[in-house]
Formats: sequence, C-alpha cells, structure tokens
Amino acid sequence: MRTLVDIPDEQIGALTELCERRKQPRAALIREAISEYLARRSRTRQESGFGLWGTKSMDGLAYQRKVRAEW
Repeated sequence: MRTLVDIPDEQIGALTELCERRKQPRAALIREAISEYLARRSRTRQESGFGLWGTKSMDGLAYQRKVRAEW
C-alpha cells in the first residue's frame, strides 16, 4: 500500500544520509523503522519489564521487605 506522510526536512536529511551509508532505498529503511516501532509497542508489560532488576545490586526479596516495612 502506498501512503503519503509529511516528514520534517531534518529527518529527511538524516534519512538520506543513512540510506547512503547503508546503500538501501529510503522506502526499505522506512519499512524497517515502522516494523521495529510496532514490535516495540506490541510487547506486553511483562516482556518489556523482563530483566530490569538485573542491574540492581540489592536482592529482590530484601527490597520487597524494605518497601513493605514502609507501610
């Protein structure tokens, strides 16, 4: 399907540079960008939160007890 979209000049410029670097047509990069956007937006809350605690140094159970002690 063809569609008409208004894109600001600065984004067109950046897209043109990316097309030249990757040696791909503009339409291919736009389709890729839309696919990535839709994939990110379709994740469930559980999937998008998976692994967030991995960078924390505190034990999960210890954190839970600390927070509940504030009640």
